[in-house]
Amino acid sequence: MLIHVVKPSETLWQIASYYRTTVGAIAEINELPNPNQLVIGLALVIPTEDVFHTVAPGESLWKIAQKYGVTVQTILKNNYIPNPADIYPGLLLFIPALRYRIQPGDTLWAVAKKYGVSLNDLIKVNNIKNVNIIYPGTLLIIPRKPRPLINVNGYIYILGEKAVPIVEKDGEHLTYLSPFAYLIREDGNLQPIDDIPAIRAAKAENAIPMMSVTNFTSTAKGENLAHIVLNSSQAIKLLIDNIINIMKEKGYSGLNIDFENVLPADREAYNRFLQNVVTRLHPEGFFVSTAVAPKTSGKQVGLLYEAHDYEAHGRIVDFVILMTYEWGFRKGPPQSISPLNQIKRVLDYAVTVIPREKIYFGFQIYARDWLLPFVPGQEAETFSVQEAVLRAIRFGAAIQYDTVTQSPFYRYTDARGRAHEVWFEDARSAQAKFETVKNYRLKGISYWALGYPFPQNWVLLEDNFTIVK
Repeated sequence: MLIHVVKPSETLWQIASYYRTTVGAIAEINELPNPNQLVIGLALVIPTEDVFHTVAPGESLWKIAQKYGVTVQTILKNNYIPNPADIYPGLLLFIPALRYRIQPGDTLWAVAKKYGVSLNDLIKVNNIKNVNIIYPGTLLIIPRKPRPLINVNGYIYILGEKAVPIVEKDGEHLTYLSPFAYLIREDGNLQPIDDIPAIRAAKAENAIPMMSVTNFTSTAKGENLAHIVLNSSQAIKLLIDNIINIMKEKGYSGLNIDFENVLPADREAYNRFLQNVVTRLHPEGFFVSTAVAPKTSGKQVGLLYEAHDYEAHGRIVDFVILMTYEWGFRKGPPQSISPLNQIKRVLDYAVTVIPREKIYFGFQIYARDWLLPFVPGQEAETFSVQEAVLRAIRFGAAIQYDTVTQSPFYRYTDARGRAHEVWFEDARSAQAKFETVKNYRLKGISYWALGYPFPQNWVLLEDNFTIVK
């Protein structure tokens, strides 16, 4: 896949022609409601395995051809270059993807083996619906790059039957689905949730249900609730008993513990609780994970951070989800929700105390709209990335991109004359996060939260990784 940023006066037809694809293909993959309505700065995912390469100083056509697995003649032919010596730094070259025409007796497995690519990637790139039906003469696109394995979790707090269409749409991209969440009570009991429809839909998509328990709500921090439970052996025993019973009854395979705002004095009590949970759940065949606040050092102060002992979590549980989002929170000033420069500071610390193979990168897939000028305590509106794009189109706002945080944003004036600032995610910011996951060699990605449409994310996720199912 390629990413194209819309320029002034550019049409989708022009973009499609440039990339040798169709308007329909671009509109479909980006879920554009009206292909005739674009906005400056909009990042579009282009469905192609072809690439455009900018010649670097000292590069030869032979080196470029070797890099992309094509011949020098292929590059010359597709770029109308009569003399191989006539290349220079900055020259943009079109590099077509490898293609193979199916012969009688061919199988997809044999084609994948011949080109050293995975069968799953070959199927996905060519959008093959039935692997048992391929016809001689069909032209297959050969995937250009190997895709590393990744585990993907998706939290969902829209429950009941409303969860089903969401899971049916996004479940194919998930390793785990986490209905959020069972709220603990002071005595160790759990407040029930309507999670059976989501679990059923997850299993139909071959996604593993992961039970989630928490101590907080949208209106209560939960620090005192956590204190009572974590310091009561009776409450802990009942809580773990209840967790095991629910997991067995409903078909969960693992547990995610998301205790937030735990009092600093309860740090060791929380660690002991985690060890207790693992000791009880592992023999039953269940895995255990935690969600932790984004820390940049072991000495970071504050209610969100001090009781989250990265080193202990990394040692005790099976994997750890870093909640690397919410810098731009609902009642704070407008800013990037998931600034990559800040996230990298968290990762730089995390990989020193938690094994990389246990770290999941937290990825938020929603947008926020703040009224300007910002008034402390004023709450921003939260909605989907797709709605952020539609809003930019509706108000004719040019989308800008902050290269420090690797985040898109824009400003607009509404019908009542009020100024707004919107921060969200797009194809560029998603790709930057995926590159970070690969560079830090992390185990997984965890999305908060399903139910906010962001079509480009899922296309790029599949283009960058092979998802463990």
